[in-house]
Amino acid sequence: MTDKIYIGRRKTSVARVILKNGNGKITVNKKEFEKTFPQLTNRDDILAPLKLTETDDKYDVFVNVNGGGTTGQAQAIRLGIARALIDINPDFRPKLKIEGYLTRDPRMVERKKYGQPKARKRFQFSKR
Repeated sequence: MTDKIYIGRRKTSVARVILKNGNGKITVNKKEFEKTFPQLTNRDDILAPLKLTETDDKYDVFVNVNGGGTTGQAQAIRLGIARALIDINPDFRPKLKIEGYLTRDPRMVERKKYGQPKARKRFQFSKR
């Protein structure tokens, strides 16, 4: 198996994922992923594509992620893992696609506009 890097993105988070044959160890930024993601929902997000394809104990996952917050990073990792699994076995594609793990979420933070305090909020209007 080659050490090909798969990229997953979400908001401003970018995750670079490498899958290697192993026993299911996940390393995020050279730390155990339980320490990087203490929230159970984020950990479940990361493990979701591996559990769906029943490969959670077959591959070691090495991740380098930066930018954004923990939820965005977890979902970026999920996309990277899903893309890597498809490259390993194209038969996983229909399962992962139905669950929505292959869709890059395009939602980003809208920029602040001049003459306004935030992106859409306006300063108070005074008639007189």
